[in-house]
Amino acid sequence: MQVDSHPFDAAIRLAPQGSNRFRGTTASAYANMVGPFGGITCAVLLQAVLTHEQRQGDPIAITVNFAAPIADGSFDIEAIPARTNRSTQHWVVQLEQQDAIAATATVALAVRRDTWGAPEAVPPSGIPPASTLARVPLSGVPAWVRSYDLRFAEVAVPAAFGGREQPHSRSEMWVRDEPPRPLDFPALAAICDSFFPRIFLRRRAFVPVGTVSLTTFFHADAAMLSRQSDRHVLGVARAMNFRNGFFDQSAEIWSDDGALLASSHQIVYYRE
Repeated sequence: MQVDSHPFDAAIRLAPQGSNRFRGTTASAYANMVGPFGGITCAVLLQAVLTHEQRQGDPIAITVNFAAPIADGSFDIEAIPARTNRSTQHWVVQLEQQDAIAATATVALAVRRDTWGAPEAVPPSGIPPASTLARVPLSGVPAWVRSYDLRFAEVAVPAAFGGREQPHSRSEMWVRDEPPRPLDFPALAAICDSFFPRIFLRRRAFVPVGTVSLTTFFHADAAMLSRQSDRHVLGVARAMNFRNGFFDQSAEIWSDDGALLASSHQIVYYRE
C-alpha cells in the first residue's frame, strides 16, 4: 500500500484502472462546506493527465467545469489524449461518480522552448513579507482552509458581517501548503482557487456560492516551480462584475521574487 508523505499527495493519488482510466477518493483534509474544495478537484484532474503514460510536456492551461456536486467517497476519472502536435498536447478529462458526470476538463500541455520573452504584468508593491503577517484564524473554517497557510495583507473577510457594502473585492495574500510542500503543477492549480469568494468580501455576507467554470494558465515551467520550493507565493484576486446570480473572479499567483507563476479566471454562481 502506498503511503503519501503529505496530505495533498494523498488527496490527488490515483490508481490506474485500465486504458485512460483512474480511480481516486475524496480527502477529508480538503473538504469544503459542500463537497471537496474546488482547487483539489482541479489538481486531481490535472494529476490524471500528468501521470498518464502518453503525457508529453508540462501544463500550460486547464479549464474545469463543475457540473454537479462531488460526494464524499470514490470517483473515476477518464483522461483521453485528444491530439498531440509537435509542441502541444490536448486532453479531454472527465470525473464520474455513480455513473454520472460531476466535472469535465480540458488540459493543454506543451514542450517549452527557449525563446524571446518579456513580462508585462507587474506584481503588487508594498506587500509586507509573509513572516510579518498573521495566519488566518482557523476557528470555524472549512477543512480545506486548514490545509493552507494563508496570510492576508488586508483583512481577509470582514470581521463583522451585515455592515455597509465594501467598494471593491480585491485581496492580496501569501499562501503555501500546510504543512509546507514543494510547489508543483497540481499544487499550483489548487492554490489558484484558494481565495475566498469575492462576494463574501464585497457584500460583507456569506451567501451560497459555487464555481461553475475555472480556467488556469500556467506561466511557470518546472524549473521555476522547483526554485520556489515550499515558500509562500503571493496571490492577488479581484472581481469585475456581479450580476444576475453570477460573478467572475480573476487571480494571479506570483513567486516570492516577483515572477508570475499562474493566472486564473472563474465564473461563480451565487444565490441571495
